[in-house]
Amino acid sequence: MTPAERSAAVRLRQRLGQAWVTARDWVRRYLSDESHLFALTLLVGVVCGLVAVAFHLAIRAMEHVLIDRALGATGALGWGLTIVTPMLGGLAAGAALTFLAPGARGSGIPQVKQAFAFEGGRVRLRDAIGKFIIAAVQIGAGASLGREGPTAQICAGATSALARVTALPTKSVRRLLPVGVAAGIAAAFNAPIAAVTFTIEEIVGSLDHAVLSGVVVAAALAAVIERGILGVHPVIVVDRAYALDHVSSLPIFALMGLAAGVISVTFTDSLLKLRAGFSTFRLLPRWTHPAVGGLVSGALAAVALHVFGTTGVTGGGYDTLTDSLGGKLGFGMLLGLGLAKLVATVFSYSSGGAGGIFAPSLFIGAMLGGAFGYLDVLVFDHEDLQRGAFALVGMGAVFAGVIRAPITSVLIIFEMTGGYGLVLPLMLANMTSYVVARRLRARPIYEELLLQDGITLPHAPLVASPLPAGDPGGVVPGRSPGTQPDQ
Repeated sequence: MTPAERSAAVRLRQRLGQAWVTARDWVRRYLSDESHLFALTLLVGVVCGLVAVAFHLAIRAMEHVLIDRALGATGALGWGLTIVTPMLGGLAAGAALTFLAPGARGSGIPQVKQAFAFEGGRVRLRDAIGKFIIAAVQIGAGASLGREGPTAQICAGATSALARVTALPTKSVRRLLPVGVAAGIAAAFNAPIAAVTFTIEEIVGSLDHAVLSGVVVAAALAAVIERGILGVHPVIVVDRAYALDHVSSLPIFALMGLAAGVISVTFTDSLLKLRAGFSTFRLLPRWTHPAVGGLVSGALAAVALHVFGTTGVTGGGYDTLTDSLGGKLGFGMLLGLGLAKLVATVFSYSSGGAGGIFAPSLFIGAMLGGAFGYLDVLVFDHEDLQRGAFALVGMGAVFAGVIRAPITSVLIIFEMTGGYGLVLPLMLANMTSYVVARRLRARPIYEELLLQDGITLPHAPLVASPLPAGDPGGVVPGRSPGTQPDQ
């Protein structure tokens, strides 16, 4: 760059800085705090809708370039690529998470909960950008993780940045964080109502009317943006409109809810114990640990592809999940894929990956529900289509047991599938799963992840065995509430 060009660049930066200061001063002078917050709420809804769509498309692009090509290869080459691609994706993610963006580990929900509880609603933009890039690469390479939790953290980071650059008063920044989370979840799931209830249940923790209005507005705007770009359609397309055709099926639905609660706790316990194990694993450098999770996911994906002819173990598994809702999967396939998905997700997350557990929970639930559908058909000689209805209800039941958001677990199934005919069995199975899971393990998974890192939410009792410093998953370890990680 010549001296003249450098001088011109300096003058441009100065002019932009002056323009920004002028605009900020105008906002402070002519807008009240409430008007400022409302204007930002509208802006957050639009921006987070766009960001969520961009993240979705980025994952699709990476999947097309990476894991889809591996799965599409034939013979020994196909086996090798399917196993190696997720491993290499985990290796790249581990390096980036260790050396560039430690705050981008995990699903994103624990980080957001911590930011809301202790950090005044501030989420570092660097962590959000890191989450966007790293999660897109790792999920696109075949890790058994979902995009919905990361979307929440990414949008929370974007929201925090908007609050900062527009000089939103500090007292209002915390109120704005749930707005961004709701917008991100609404766009990720195409489910604005469930996004509102999830944000209130999981992030805010109470029905705060001052927050609720902004959450509703932003979620609606983000959903409109998502539908305007990707089209008006449910995330999961169901072949038929299911309903409770046989009251005699209700005991089987309740039994499935019981099993879902047990499976949910098994999933949570396995994830937490393996995560603790990785934190003390010293045979490999810590930054290589996600490659181990990728290796396990890739191996299970290769076996599933060879045995069952399906690719549901990688990523969110939505295509295979959709097949289960149509009653198209055999009993052995349902059990095999459900177990493979559970193991792959536990390893992908516990080894220190950047991705969520929403979609895997739904997948595991669909496989469990479909298997109970076979039991219903066997016991009562109902039509085979009942298997799809059980798979749909199973999604919500495991989600309720793992995430512990009972209202959201019902609404999200309605919005994701566009079907409302299974209200009674969905409520029965979900609440049964929720009660059983809560009885077996009192604290939900996100609180347990924070407690492992020595971070206690205001309403959560501290356990005596936090993870050692340097834990590979969830929030950045060794950090007391209210402090930022070293990066």
